[in-house]
Amino acid sequence: MVFRQGGGYGERSREMHKATCSECKKECEVPFKPSGDRPIYCKECFSKRRNKNSNKW
Repeated sequence: MVFRQGGGYGERSREMHKATCSECKKECEVPFKPSGDRPIYCKECFSKRRNKNSNKW
């Protein structure tokens, strides 16, 4: 799948890569090729983790 990002000086397309979320195990797509050495999170799990971590301060 190709993700089109508008704005700026024209449209850019970004190739999306299939991955499995490290937390919920659902299939998701990310705008980079996963290397396997770092966890991948779907949109929902990423948001949950970000909100949880922002409460540390």
